Amino acid sequence: MEAGVPSARSRALAVLRVRSRALAVGLLPAALAVVLVAARMTDRLAGDPWPVVTLVVCLVAAVVLLVGGAFAAVVLRASPAVTPTVPLSEAAAPDLYRLVRDLADRMDVPPPSAIALTPDCDSWLEDRTHAAHRRSAISAGPESEQGAAPVLVIGSPFLWWMRVAELRAVLAPVVAGTGPSAHPDIADARGFVRGLDAAVDVGNRRGLGWIGAPARLLLRLCRTDATEMERGVAAAASERAQGVDYGLRIVAQEQVGLAYAGWDRLLTRVALPAWRMGRWPAHLDAGVVSALTELSRRDRLAEGFTSRLGERPACDLLEQPGLVDEATSLLAARLFHGGPAEPGPDWSPVDWAAYPEEVVDRKWRAEAARLHAALDALAVPTGRPAGPAGPAVAPTGPAGSAGPGVLPGTSVSPASPASSASPAPSATAGPVTIEATGSARPAVDGFAGPTLERVLGFLTDPAGAGAASEALAGRLSGDVAREERAAGPAAGAGKARGADAVPLFPLQPPRSGRDLLADHVTAMVCCAAVDSAGAAPGMDWLDGPVLLVGGDRRSDLAARVLCLVEDGNPEPLRDWLADLGVRPEKPVRLV
Repeated sequence: MEAGVPSARSRALAVLRVRSRALAVGLLPAALAVVLVAARMTDRLAGDPWPVVTLVVCLVAAVVLLVGGAFAAVVLRASPAVTPTVPLSEAAAPDLYRLVRDLADRMDVPPPSAIALTPDCDSWLEDRTHAAHRRSAISAGPESEQGAAPVLVIGSPFLWWMRVAELRAVLAPVVAGTGPSAHPDIADARGFVRGLDAAVDVGNRRGLGWIGAPARLLLRLCRTDATEMERGVAAAASERAQGVDYGLRIVAQEQVGLAYAGWDRLLTRVALPAWRMGRWPAHLDAGVVSALTELSRRDRLAEGFTSRLGERPACDLLEQPGLVDEATSLLAARLFHGGPAEPGPDWSPVDWAAYPEEVVDRKWRAEAARLHAALDALAVPTGRPAGPAGPAVAPTGPAGSAGPGVLPGTSVSPASPASSASPAPSATAGPVTIEATGSARPAVDGFAGPTLERVLGFLTDPAGAGAASEALAGRLSGDVAREERAAGPAAGAGKARGADAVPLFPLQPPRSGRDLLADHVTAMVCCAAVDSAGAAPGMDWLDGPVLLVGGDRRSDLAARVLCLVEDGNPEPLRDWLADLGVRPEKPVRLV
């Protein structure tokens, strides 16, 4: 017997004692009522005040039994949380099932009842035998039968990045956990804790404090023992798995750490911009191989890791890895971004080859359009084409038009047109002055249409006060928030099909106004470079959207944009534009 098993069993019994004591407390008024009634019937408690006392105790006992019975029913029937996963049938991965069963046989433990994939870098066992699962048809397979072994959940990035031998070594201690999990006391204790957790959720969602409060109290009472029970189970599983590929497991754990780093970069830098555009990369797991290979190339600590790629990848254990990759990629978009559960007209997949054109270029154009819509709302004139100085032209179009560069569906506040009687500003005029009405005076003679010069002139601030940046950042924040709220009903179609709790794991906190402004100015610069200097949109596996000039990535733009946004100093950016041959006065295409 492994060293951790006795500890886990003793801790499980401690958890069950909490349940027994709670049951005893609930039955105590009823027991007292039975004693009083029996004493009254045998004339042992005759006379006052025993009739009244007996009646009160009986009423209290009835109420406590009613409330306790309802609470117990909720604990027993409430559905514990089930991690959203992609089920993997044996027909879809017969080699993977054989590998897992072979591991279970070598360690003399029950094999997992099923295998599922999660779009994360982790693996665990999950019990899905709760009666509520069978009633709600969450699991219709053998994993939901009473007494079935837990489901083995495998992180999908492991299948694409790891080799077969490495995956086997990593899964060994996880599969070994089915042995302690089969112990009746441990299984009973785990079921009790899961039931309490589900009862807390029911109480919170339905506003039933009389359910949530006692459930939280019981959880606090058994928290320490439940935690130590799980540690004992993990220790026992680890000890049992030591005889299976132990030496290789040390090397494989290094790949686990590398996978965490590359997967996080791929999601936050590459997938998230696509999700925000209403597109979801359909082969994230295949992309993680490229991302981790690039990370290995850049990181000297990871030298030699790419030599493993000549060995058999674990995804070869799947019959149709492309379809599995697509399903896990869609689930990743649900979990980390909150996208719909199914593809649709506004939620379509994108291949890696089409990513620069369909995501990067569209992202830049959309952000540039939103930036100019915000300038229109602040009454920043676009001016007229280059030539003799003259009156500025307000950003108004035909009747009812919001003006040039307005993103469709964006709410734009009315702007006061510039007075035609005012003299035209010179190219060396001072910074824009934000008035109390929200309008602005142009600092340079602009050009008709959405131009980078218009943005540079508005944000130029020799005094460094940052009033223009603050006003534009605030406007962009409001516009982005309105667009996200407007997109809610579209996402609601997916949520109505069971995605009402996503995103479960948001990747990034909300962006600040300054961050949004820097992103939009960068997008405008990239659009100008593409339209007037022959640059092209590109994608980096670790950094996402990038600007390519002559086929090479330009990574020196961010610092110059920050100098403009935060300090109001356009000179570093103007030098950069001149070096590339970008014409700031030339209108850019926004669609």
